[in-house]
Amino acid sequence: MDTLPRRDALVRTGLGIGWLGASGLLAGTAAGDGGGPAAPRSLAPRPPHFAARARAVIHLFANGGPSHLDTFDRKTALEKYAGQEVPGRLPTERRTGAALPSPFAFARHGDSGLEISDLFPSVARHADRLLVVRSMHADVPNHEPSLMLMNCGDGRLVRPAAGAWVTYGLGTENQNLPGFVAMCPGGYPIKGTENWRSAFLPGAYQGTYVDTRKKTVEELVEHVRHPVLDRPTQRRHLDLTATLDRDHLAARPHDPQLEARLASMELAWRMQAEASEAFDVTREPKHVRERYGDDVQGRQMLIARRLVERGVRYVQVWHGEGQPWDSHEHIEKAHRRLAKECDQAIGALLDELVWLGMLESTVVLWGGEFGRTPTIELPSPGNVTVASGRDHNHHGFTVWMAGGGVRGGMVYGATDELGFKAVEKPVHVHDLQATILHLLGLDHTRLTYRHSGRDFRLTDVHGRVIADWLA
Repeated sequence: MDTLPRRDALVRTGLGIGWLGASGLLAGTAAGDGGGPAAPRSLAPRPPHFAARARAVIHLFANGGPSHLDTFDRKTALEKYAGQEVPGRLPTERRTGAALPSPFAFARHGDSGLEISDLFPSVARHADRLLVVRSMHADVPNHEPSLMLMNCGDGRLVRPAAGAWVTYGLGTENQNLPGFVAMCPGGYPIKGTENWRSAFLPGAYQGTYVDTRKKTVEELVEHVRHPVLDRPTQRRHLDLTATLDRDHLAARPHDPQLEARLASMELAWRMQAEASEAFDVTREPKHVRERYGDDVQGRQMLIARRLVERGVRYVQVWHGEGQPWDSHEHIEKAHRRLAKECDQAIGALLDELVWLGMLESTVVLWGGEFGRTPTIELPSPGNVTVASGRDHNHHGFTVWMAGGGVRGGMVYGATDELGFKAVEKPVHVHDLQATILHLLGLDHTRLTYRHSGRDFRLTDVHGRVIADWLA
C-alpha cells in the first residue's frame, strides 16, 4: 500500500477545501474577459474583446519628466512674465521663482500647423500623424509613484505593468520571442524592474529586460547560445528538466513561481532560434542603420521596429537609466542634449513604420511620468545649486501618440495660460491607458484578474476611453 508523505498530506488535507473554493471562484471569472473559464497561462495569441485598430505598442519613455513647455506646449505668456513673479500661487514640490520662458524656438509644422519646438525637427516631420495631448495630469509630483502610475496603473503598490496586461489579454504573435520587452540602456531606471513586472499575473507576462547599451547579440541576450552543447543535446536536457519540474508541480499545484520557471525555460530555448536574428541590427542595410543613427537610441529604436515586425506585442524603449530628463537645472543644455540623442531615431522609427505599412497597426506613445513647472527652480540644499531649470509638475503635461487608429495632426486639451495645470479636457493617466487598450481591442473594464479576493485591472476603478482620439 502506498503511503502519503507527511508534508504532502498536510498540504492536501489542510488546503484542499480552500483550493476547492478558490477553484470555483477562479472558474467563474475569466482572466481576461470578466466571465467564463480562466484564460490559458501562455503567450498563445488570443482574440481581442472587439475589432482592434492596433496589434502592438511601442512606448518611448522619456523618464524623468520632460518639459512640455519646451517641447510641445508653447506658452507665450511666459515671455510676457519673464523674470517676474507669476500671477497667483503655484503649488509645487519645492519653492520656485519667477516665470521662465522657453529658450527654444517653436514653429508650426505640417498641414495641421502643430507647434513643436526646435528640439525635435525629425519628429516634427510627422506633425500630421501626431496626436498631441496637452492636458495630461497625474497624482503626485514624485518620480517613484508617477512612474508606477504611468507604467502599472497604481502609484503605491506593485501592480502588473501595462505590457504585462496587454500580453495577458492578447498573447503574442511570435512564440519564439517574449511578448513584452523593456529596453533601458545602462541599467535600471528609478523603481527598477517594478516598471515591467507581472506582479500577481503569471510570470510569463512580465517584461524581458534588455540593456541596449550593449551592442552584440551575446551581450544583449545573455546565454542566447550554449558555448558547448549542440541544439539536439540541449533539447534533451531541457525535456528531462521539464519532466522533473512537471512531476514536482503535480505534487504542488497552483505554484505560480514554478509555473513561471517552466514557461521561462521553454521560452529561453525557443529564443535561441530567433532572438539572435531579431536583436542583431547588423543584419539591416547600412543606410537603414545610418538613418536611425549609430548610437544607443538609434540601435534600440531599430530593435523596437524589428521586434514589432516579428510579432512582439509590447515594446518599451527607455531613454536611459535613472531619470535623464529630470532637468532641475541647466535645462537648456540638458534638454537639447537629450533631444539630440533621440530625435533622429524617433523620426526614423516613424518613417519606417510608415514605409513598411506598420504604423496603422502600431501605437507609438512618447512622454514621461509628468511635466515641469513654468517657473524657475530656486537653489536648495542638496538639490539645486543654480537657478536654471524647472521643478516637477504633475498638474499638467504633454504626451503624443501616433498610428494604431489614432487621429493625427491634432491637439487635444490645454493647460492654463502659463502651462501649469490642465484646464481644458483634462486627461488622467488612467484615461490614456484605457484608450490604448481600446485601440488594441481590449475593454479595460473586462481585462481583469482575480487576486486576493477581488478583480484587478490596469485602470483600477477609473479610466475612460477618449473617443475624440480615435480616427
